[in-house]
Amino acid sequence: MDNLALKPNDRVLILGGTGFVGKRLVSELIERNIKLRLFVRNPSKVSTSILKNKNVEIVKGDIVRGDGLKDAVHGIHTAYYLVHSMGSKGMFKSAEFARMDKNAAENFINSADAAGIKRVIYLGGLGEVGKGLSGHLRSREEVAEILSSGKLRATVLRAAVIIGAGGASFVILKYLVERLRVMICPKWIDTKIQPIAVKDVLAYLTGCLFLPETAGKKFDIGGPEVLTYRKMIQQYTDAVGIPKRVIFRTPVLSSHLASYWVSLVTPIPSGLAHPLIEGMKNEVVCLDDSITEYIPIEKTPFKTAVKIAVSEKVNKA
Repeated sequence: MDNLALKPNDRVLILGGTGFVGKRLVSELIERNIKLRLFVRNPSKVSTSILKNKNVEIVKGDIVRGDGLKDAVHGIHTAYYLVHSMGSKGMFKSAEFARMDKNAAENFINSADAAGIKRVIYLGGLGEVGKGLSGHLRSREEVAEILSSGKLRATVLRAAVIIGAGGASFVILKYLVERLRVMICPKWIDTKIQPIAVKDVLAYLTGCLFLPETAGKKFDIGGPEVLTYRKMIQQYTDAVGIPKRVIFRTPVLSSHLASYWVSLVTPIPSGLAHPLIEGMKNEVVCLDDSITEYIPIEKTPFKTAVKIAVSEKVNKA
């Protein structure tokens, strides 16, 4: 494990560093004086303070096409893989995300192996592989398999809904609950889920970087409570101090129709909402808690995570 341990002059690559989790991870690692390289499509999404930081390098490129990857992976010790295509604004283009994610992962692993990167830390999704697994969650698992197939050692963290300002799932929850007093929901409203606060996700991501013994392992990560989407909605109202919502369950609301409905009520376009809503039919709970053996943290309760999220400002990376 000695050759996997991060040394003071080692540089860490973050792919997806301007995203919901990525921009927070960048800030966390800067505070720890880690030398970083961000691989981004659009450098204008990176804050001026980070662009000026002497410990941060920026490489522009496109991971799906493979542009710029050779420069991005050169001289890197560990990479964080936080790239997810998800979907697009148009519903009928959303099926492309799985193909794009596969291409991106294959491009990365080929370049990383050629450059001799030692580790990759991947944030994927909970969900057990089977006939009923949604395309979104199946794609996350496929990416995990690709990243684990290379010469480098992969650490896979699997999470369900991440609670934090700016996250697509939380934005949907916030707008639906705060704008609708009465909701007509599909049967997935009673599906079990184990949400996790974004601050806890960051604790696990950073913890794995400094613990080489987590290399080559897969971990489920979640908050302290197993809820249903119905309970999440009602606990959200308690957290922000608004009246409880009236929820009716219907068996006839399809994921496509629900996605269009979400796009009308929230800022999330139907093409992005669809893979998220399709995944709500799958139970996503932690099947093991072995991560606590390596990174024991005090897990943030759901209501506390909501209170933090609604008061948090969303900034650039």
